[in-house]
Order: sequence, then structure tokens, then C-alpha cells
Amino acid sequence: MARRRGPRASRAKQRRSQRQGAQAQAVRAGADHRRAGTESIPRIPLLDVLRGVALIGMTVFHFAYDLMFFGLQEPGYTTQLHWAALAKAVAISFLFATGASLYLAHAHAFHWTRWARRLALIVLGALAITAATWIATPQSLIFFGILHLIAFAGVAGLAFVRGPWWLAVAAAVAILAINETVQTELLDARVWQWTGLSVARPNSGDYFPVFPWLAAVLFGIGAARWAHGAGALRRLAVYRMEGSGGRFVRFLGRNSLVYYLLHQPVMMGLLWTWLQVTNR
Repeated sequence: MARRRGPRASRAKQRRSQRQGAQAQAVRAGADHRRAGTESIPRIPLLDVLRGVALIGMTVFHFAYDLMFFGLQEPGYTTQLHWAALAKAVAISFLFATGASLYLAHAHAFHWTRWARRLALIVLGALAITAATWIATPQSLIFFGILHLIAFAGVAGLAFVRGPWWLAVAAAVAILAINETVQTELLDARVWQWTGLSVARPNSGDYFPVFPWLAAVLFGIGAARWAHGAGALRRLAVYRMEGSGGRFVRFLGRNSLVYYLLHQPVMMGLLWTWLQVTNR
């Protein structure tokens, strides 16, 4: 008499179905984990706000500089303490945001195409500023301004993006310490003055050498890395400036490069036109 295999076959089929279900669940969990890994970095509106506010402060400072440039204020007007403090606060804020954004953009994986595209735009903008000042104001040529530094930091900062937060902070502190203790005439030639370690200080309309200004970018990387590890990014992403004013500031922050390149030509052109109309 043949043995009945129905119940046993049914149980085997059920076990196979359970194994397949478990495997499918594991695959879905892995996919969810991978998606979480790529989506766990939210956009931080506060960084757009910080950049936007810095751009507004920069515009105020540059307007004061333009007044001096056109002879409406005495020479050295923008070297006064309050103007110098504003310029430093604007630069530190902008560079800090640059470092934080660099980390957030590449925290899980290096997006080389996007990075190279943005770096190329920044380099072209920096070269355009150098060329324009070489023609218009060669006596105060901008050969290593803030855009040049941001381009440099876009490359150098990658070395700290995937490391621990304290490594970027320690490097920033070391840069500040070296800047205070190391100055050498060996780097006085213009080709080395981008380092910031030369004894001679160049006459430049916008001078942001690696020492000490790269430190602000590294502090930004370290702060963003720490916030990510502490699980604070989601909480930071909640805060945003609403209303028309807030949206305008965030818009400036999201389009900082275009605004930076255009604001001075527009402002100087309008001021020159006003001087011609008023015969001043």
C-alpha cells in the first residue's frame, strides 16, 4: 500500500513558502536600509539662511567699499573697526556653511559628477574675478579671494568628510595655531602668498589665504559631522524662516554663487549711473 504523502508534502511546501517569505523580507529590509542610508541627510534650511544673511551682510560691506571707491567716503573707510568686524563675520559664516554643506553633500558617498560640476563653476567664477580686477584695478588684483579659497577647500575638505568630527576640528585648530606662529619671507613671492604664511601682505581687494581661513571650512565640516552622528540633523531641518522675507533669504542662500558674481557689477554700475546723472 502506498504511503500517504499529502500532509508531509504540504508541510514542506509551507516551510519553503516561509523561507521564501523571510528571504523577500530580508531583501526589502536591505533595500529600505540602503534607501535610509541615502535619504538620511535632509536639506538644512538654516544653512541657506546662514548663507543668505551672510550675502546681505557682504552686500552692505561692499556698498561701503564702493562709496570709498568712487570718492564718496575717505580712503580707508572700510578699515574701521565695525566694517572690519562685519567683513570677518560674513566670511566666517559663509565659509562655515561651505564646510557643512560639503559634508552633507558627500556624507554617505562621494558624488563626483556633481562635485566636479560645482567645483568647475567656482573655479570659473574665481578666474573671472581675477581677470576683471586685473583689467579694472590691477593695483589691488584679486588673485586669491574667497571664491579661490572655496575652490581650494572643495578639494582639500574631501579628506575630512568621511573622517571623525574631531579630526576636522583638530586640523582647524592646527591651522589657526600655525597661522599665529609661522611667518616666513621664503613665501613672500606672489606665487606663494595664497598660503597666508608670508611676511609680506599683498594689496588685494579680496584676500582669503588658506591660513587661517580654511579653518572656518573645517569647523563647518566637523560641526556637520558631529550633528549627523548625534542625530541632530532631522531636528535642525525643522527650523526654517517662513514668510516672504524668509523665503527671499533662503533663495539668496541657494543661489549664492550667482548672487556673489553679479551683485558688485550691478551695484557699481548703478552707483556710477547715479553719479553721472547727479553730476557728482
